[in-house]
Amino acid sequence: MTDNSAVTVLGLGPMGRALASAFAAAGHPTTVWNRTPGKAGGLAVTEASTAAEAVAAGPLVVVCVLDYDAVDAILDSAADALKGRTVVNLTADSPDRARRTADWAAARGIDYLDGAIMTPTVTIGGPDAVLLYSGPQHLYDDHAPALAALGGTASHLGEDPGRAAAYDVALLGIFWTAMTGIMHAFALAKAENIAAADLAGFARGITDLLSPSLDDLAANVDSGNHPGTFSNITSAAATLEHIVHVSEQHGIDAGPVEAARAIARRAIADGHGGDDFSRITDTLLSRAKGHLTT
Repeated sequence: MTDNSAVTVLGLGPMGRALASAFAAAGHPTTVWNRTPGKAGGLAVTEASTAAEAVAAGPLVVVCVLDYDAVDAILDSAADALKGRTVVNLTADSPDRARRTADWAAARGIDYLDGAIMTPTVTIGGPDAVLLYSGPQHLYDDHAPALAALGGTASHLGEDPGRAAAYDVALLGIFWTAMTGIMHAFALAKAENIAAADLAGFARGITDLLSPSLDDLAANVDSGNHPGTFSNITSAAATLEHIVHVSEQHGIDAGPVEAARAIARRAIADGHGGDDFSRITDTLLSRAKGHLTT
């Protein structure tokens, strides 16, 4: 007889191990499978020899692997065993792939929720974990008690299975462009014989300016109103010019800043130089719309 509290975890990379550990610690009988066997050492779990064998252990199957190519291969191999069960896919990828996987599952009688993990492995099972889910509300409601083992804050974002992935890529865009900007700043500092550690305290002040601005920027974007009351795109473009100039003087790759400068120049050419920097969203979307209509 299947234990309704049992959970299967497919994939035992660092995040998969964290997920399996959290489920087991919360009292869920946990069965795991990984393409390379022997990765379950130190976990209070049962290791299955095939994905299909692992899936048979319980009604909830959590997948967390490198990408959707791996997801597709694993789910295909266990498709018959998955029928009538719920797959929660926590693998990061694009919204369109999440929707395609949901369609694949529906055609085979498999329930499907997509998800995204927004915090590092060390947070899983604790109060700082943040997880996003999307897909049928009733599936999320049914499995929320088990998924609560992963800790922290969980949000169901709607019925569209691609919505969690859309949040994920947008939010990670913030993180990685910011990280690239920070690394570029450290490169400029080192070129001017400034230790990165000496710059870091001042850099923290700069990053602290961003968080309070988010709500105002979002309000501008949603309303379509971009008053350049305190600063505008023309001013921002001038600053970006200075950064590119100094970078080139030192032979530093100015690519990230050049990209920002190019977008600002396009907004100015479109007649929006006096608008708030939030107008850049419309500039970016105008190119996206042009791409979609070609």
